[in-house]
Amino acid sequence: MCGIVGYIGPKDAYPILIKGLQRLEYRGYDSAGVALIDSDLKLYKNYGKVADLEEYVKGKDLAGNIGIAHTRWATHGEPNQVNAHPHFSQDKRLALIHNGIIENYSSLREELIKRGHKFESETDTEVLVHLIEDVKKNENVDLVEAVRIALNMVIGAYAIALVSVDNPDLLIAARKGSPLVIGIGEGEFFLASDATPLVEYTKNVVYLDEEEIAIIPRNGNLEIKTIKNKKKTPYVETLELNLSALEKGGYDHFMLKEIYEQPTSIKDSMRGRLDIDKGTVKLGGIIDYEEKMAKAKRIIMVACGTSWHAALVGEYLFEDIARIPVEVEYGSEFRYRNPIINEDDIVIAISQSGETADTLAAIRMAKEKGATIIGVCNVVGSSIARETHAGVYTHAGPEIGVASTKAFTAQVTVLSLMALRIASLKGNIKKSRFRQLLIEMETIPEKVEETLKLADEILDFSKIFTYSRNFLYLGRGYNFPVALEGALKLKEISYIHAEGYPAAEMKHGPIALIDKEMPVVVIATKKGAYEKVLSNIEEIKARKGRIIAVVTKGDTEVKKLADFMVEIPETEEMFVPLLATIPLQFLAYHIAVRRDCEVDMPRNLAKSVTVE
Repeated sequence: MCGIVGYIGPKDAYPILIKGLQRLEYRGYDSAGVALIDSDLKLYKNYGKVADLEEYVKGKDLAGNIGIAHTRWATHGEPNQVNAHPHFSQDKRLALIHNGIIENYSSLREELIKRGHKFESETDTEVLVHLIEDVKKNENVDLVEAVRIALNMVIGAYAIALVSVDNPDLLIAARKGSPLVIGIGEGEFFLASDATPLVEYTKNVVYLDEEEIAIIPRNGNLEIKTIKNKKKTPYVETLELNLSALEKGGYDHFMLKEIYEQPTSIKDSMRGRLDIDKGTVKLGGIIDYEEKMAKAKRIIMVACGTSWHAALVGEYLFEDIARIPVEVEYGSEFRYRNPIINEDDIVIAISQSGETADTLAAIRMAKEKGATIIGVCNVVGSSIARETHAGVYTHAGPEIGVASTKAFTAQVTVLSLMALRIASLKGNIKKSRFRQLLIEMETIPEKVEETLKLADEILDFSKIFTYSRNFLYLGRGYNFPVALEGALKLKEISYIHAEGYPAAEMKHGPIALIDKEMPVVVIATKKGAYEKVLSNIEEIKARKGRIIAVVTKGDTEVKKLADFMVEIPETEEMFVPLLATIPLQFLAYHIAVRRDCEVDMPRNLAKSVTVE
């Protein structure tokens, strides 16, 4: 959530900054702004989209080859032009943009008001830039030192970028709990919340670590120091990201493109890890910890949102074939309920971005208590990737649509490989059965391709549900998390209320909702508790519910009862979520499009939730 872009170099900054903001629109935001320095400091911001900002600045002075830009997702203060970033200092000599939350901003604000500061906005960000100005004047220090001192006074999370009209050849950035990456070009530097705005300009990047400040000069070398004033040597990495992956490629929406990319993202997440000829699974990222995982008495999976649903699938996988007890925790709840964590526990943190604030906070707490932390994330160099003991990347490629699709199936793929590897190490799965599962897993990308051919069929019947107000999603076993994920997708992008339930729990309350107006999506594949789910469908039908069923190809029993039916290829029960989730993604997508919703950027949502 929120997006930061910065530039310093010989080129006009504005076009680079605006294009960078456009690349970051997927993160979710409600306002946008830009600050530029030429002979003076110019600041322009507006409520709405980046396109609204572009319209607003037409005819204005946009000269300058140093600047910062921001897309804001409101936390402190309502979404409007005044609260949009950047923010000025009191004397309007400094401009600052900020991701995160300054928790003690209220007390700092009160103190600054006593010193004569006047604030225009309701934001914690304006408090921070006034604080930096105040420190600089009263401590009689240079700007970099003022930033360092001020950051030692704040409590909370931040990623900031700062420019000063008195230092027109300097861009300052810092981070704690919110990501920042610096791109190094030929005589120029770029700054962004993630790598997407940088890829067309440079492949050389530096990821800032926790509590680090970057001093970025117009002419000279990048310097990094901590807020405790310890100098650090910048570690330059090569960016592995293609510009084409950030384009829609002829699709109407990124979400649709990413649904269709799932055969590739699943295959890439298996590539080099699953070897049919040798009958092995090898995960290089956890090789030093796999024995410890195999001996673990308990695994705790920590995640949020869609990743939490992937973790639920992971719970079934690990308990089913690896025979290790698993607890699945919301990151936001885990850290606040004084959990019992033992030194022999394994904590698996799952996050698409690798920057999810609640998940990060949860693993830091677990790490302090001595647990071994394993990461599953999609973004190289992300905070979770750096702060875990070991981990496995999902190789889903950039996911721009806010509603996660290919990241979910890639996470489930990696968790399946992980469970298979640990089960093999423990010796509690027969070699013949293990090989059978590997052979079946290798066919999944092809079966996903087959499932994608159902798109037109789903489009056709989805029209009927355009104006539905509620949906119920039901599944059992491995399909229960699929029901939760399907309901979440519909909520996220179509704004229709939807709930996912274990099918057997329907009669413990939700059945009261069922009538002829209630669409009920039932995942009723042949594997697992098929007969039980069939009984649940009978109960829905008796109450005139409208049934959309996801079934195994060739099913005849559900066909007698369902109003609409989607047939997916047959597979092993543990791999069904990789297929069954795809029709639910299509259903949510087509309903959202017909409701004229912003599919890729649904209201109030952000792609990467970097604040608590």
